[in-house]
Amino acid sequence: MKQFFLKFFTWWNGQTFGTQLWTKRYGELVGQDEQGNRYYRTRGGAIDPALGFERRWVIYNGYAEASRIPPSWHGWIHHVVDAPPTEINYQPREWEKPHQPNLTGTAKAYRPSGSTLASGRRPKATGDYQPWTPG
Repeated sequence: MKQFFLKFFTWWNGQTFGTQLWTKRYGELVGQDEQGNRYYRTRGGAIDPALGFERRWVIYNGYAEASRIPPSWHGWIHHVVDAPPTEINYQPREWEKPHQPNLTGTAKAYRPSGSTLASGRRPKATGDYQPWTPG
């Protein structure tokens, strides 16, 4: 019962019940990336009259975070390229790094020196700062 309500009311944990119905009725699976995200488009590549182009969407494997889309699929989902990586032999460039999701808010997030989260202590002031005082 809990899973039913979670699927019905939460969008950040995969797909909602409405998205599942829409995908089943109008969607066509195009492919899947190395993280398990599944990519869909309107069945047969039909053009949506309201948009003027085909609809494309992703159902995330786990938490819905847009930065989890790798570069190979990013161009297709944003209509930069017409063919998905499953139809063309996508080869990353030699300068491309492996995909990493957004780490903000996690323990692996970047913390520059001076941040209270970096070492727990802020460095001493250098003496060149004078606070503003009214009047």
